[in-house]
This record gives sequence, C-alpha cells and structure tokens, in this order.
Amino acid sequence: MTRLQLMGTHEIRVRLGGISRQRAYELTMRRNFPEPVAELAQGKVWLAEDVERWIAEHRRSLADSEDDT
Repeated sequence: MTRLQLMGTHEIRVRLGGISRQRAYELTMRRNFPEPVAELAQGKVWLAEDVERWIAEHRRSLADSEDDT
C-alpha cells in the first residue's frame, strides 16, 4: 500500500528552517505555491513532493527576499 506523504504549515515551517507562521502563510498564499490537496479543520495540507519541488525551485529567491525584509 502506497502512503501519501503530506505536509501542513508546521512541517513547511520546519523544512524552511523554522520560519514564522506569518512567513509560512505568506509563502503558501503565493500564486506559484502548490495547491493544497485538502483543507482540514486543522488547516491546509500539501503533497510533500510538491512542496519539496517548490522549495528546490525557489529557495534562492526565498533567501533573497528574506534579506530584503
């Protein structure tokens, strides 16, 4: 049986080095961020592979935008 690997905002925050809740919200609301696969009472969840791909493509620009703040 194949298990889906999912990430919520907490996992995304940890994966991005402990960013704030506000910063995680800003990133996940971007047009280029993957669509969540579900919205639960606890919040949105994404496929981990989609989030990892997004991080790989945008990590440099994320670091640059952090420097601007």
